[in-house]
Amino acid sequence: MTQGAPSRRRRAAVGGTVAGALLLAGCAGGTAASDDGRLHVVTTTGILADLVRNVAGDGVEVTSIVPPTGDPHSYDPTLRDVRDVVYADVAFSNYLLLEDHSVVTTLDANLPEGAPNISLAESATKYAAEVIPLVENVNLDTVWLGLRVAGTGAELGATRASEVRLRVTGMDGPGRLAGYLTETFGQPRVYFDSGDGFDATDGYAEDTATLPTDAHTHMSWAFTEPGVYQVAMESDLVVEPGAEPRPLGTTSVTFAVGVDPSTVPGMTDAQVLDGGHADVTVDLDDGAIVLQADAPASDHDDAGHQHAETLGPAQTVVSVPNKALAPVPAQPGFGFLGRPGDQVYLLPQAVLGKHVHGEIDPHLWQDVRNAQAYVEVIRDTLAAAAPEQAAEFKANAEDYLAQLRETDAYVERTIAQIPPSRRHLVTTHDAFAYLGKAYDVDIAGFVTPNPAAEPSVADRIKLTRTVQALDVPSVFLEPNLAARSTVLTEVAHENDLQVCEIYSDAFDDRVTTYVDLMRANADSLRRCLK
Repeated sequence: MTQGAPSRRRRAAVGGTVAGALLLAGCAGGTAASDDGRLHVVTTTGILADLVRNVAGDGVEVTSIVPPTGDPHSYDPTLRDVRDVVYADVAFSNYLLLEDHSVVTTLDANLPEGAPNISLAESATKYAAEVIPLVENVNLDTVWLGLRVAGTGAELGATRASEVRLRVTGMDGPGRLAGYLTETFGQPRVYFDSGDGFDATDGYAEDTATLPTDAHTHMSWAFTEPGVYQVAMESDLVVEPGAEPRPLGTTSVTFAVGVDPSTVPGMTDAQVLDGGHADVTVDLDDGAIVLQADAPASDHDDAGHQHAETLGPAQTVVSVPNKALAPVPAQPGFGFLGRPGDQVYLLPQAVLGKHVHGEIDPHLWQDVRNAQAYVEVIRDTLAAAAPEQAAEFKANAEDYLAQLRETDAYVERTIAQIPPSRRHLVTTHDAFAYLGKAYDVDIAGFVTPNPAAEPSVADRIKLTRTVQALDVPSVFLEPNLAARSTVLTEVAHENDLQVCEIYSDAFDDRVTTYVDLMRANADSLRRCLK
């Protein structure tokens, strides 16, 4: 039986909603994939598509949802992408929350029933892929307070396509509260704002944050006046698109802003949260909203996960000290905080830019040995989907694995030529932990690009002090972000540093394959740091 036959049976079962989407896609100029008997594979990113093509060969059609030069963190799928998923026999994602949630939901909602849907970063661990937990630097002067979803929600039917909604329903305090995220290119995305009230009639739609399951996002919290703030919150779970929300917990979080937290009325014995990394957390298994604070960095389990301490909001005060005072940025979009230069009390987000992720760094391919594990999973999956082509897939995989072993040796040998005292990487994107660990490179710092102005004076000073203290000769920008990264390029210019290229999630017109990417990174590091 050809591979086209089961594909046709599955396609016949696709519902009217997707059929309508395909009709619209056709009207927009797209054409339906031909039922030519070939295996049809869809991947989420261009890097994964390149790995698959090297194993599959010319007899398999491979399509990427995110274009090769696109950003998987923010890509918005099109009707053409929906069509490609509907006609796929096999799907590969990276996952570990690398891809934007809309990419994952497009894949999961439209892939034909029975088609393998493989999360490579998770599956590759059986071939010894090494994962690195995302543990942020906890040396800030104030607490980092984000939002998190914990627990599996299995009893509620939650999947990776589910959404958790956390909303502020009221606030009691002397000033205005705003919770926002500074996105990749410097513009704030406001999640909560007491200044325009809280409207129950629309379900508090203007004061709601939405997260995938098993994720967290960094946040900035701003307060306009000193005093005690009581912030009421509630949450619910949407198991699948269109489903009725399932109510979860409610709580009230107390902030001591510019005042001694031990003096909060009725909470003199409360635990004070005043440093490190913490999150307002929706626990799917317990149906509660709690505070989770990271335990010491040395406290990890055997899988590399950092333990978290759960705190009851009723017994905890979040401290916002006077040293948290910061001026309202002058760039457009921050008027909800006040006039430019006005002082507000600010708990800054831990990482600049939209940065929703899980507990594991998803950029595994920056260590070539992890990419080899991906290839082995791809080989096995394709062989199971098309047994009559298994020998071809195995032979292709062996050839490609040999090429990857050569690439791994090249990267290691090239970076080893850089004196250890100069192997400090300062870049735009928190995507190189695997490169650092595998090839002995110190990830000295990163900053998310901002085209309008530096995120804050403190961030700029910190970056300047980093490059000066380490005496780095160069900083590194991703080509698809370099033109918009004013902070790092200006700091480089002020300190007479070279600006060099490094690739993380995407290709360009010069680097078009994974092997090209890893070799280009090694060459750039040697050239710019040696």
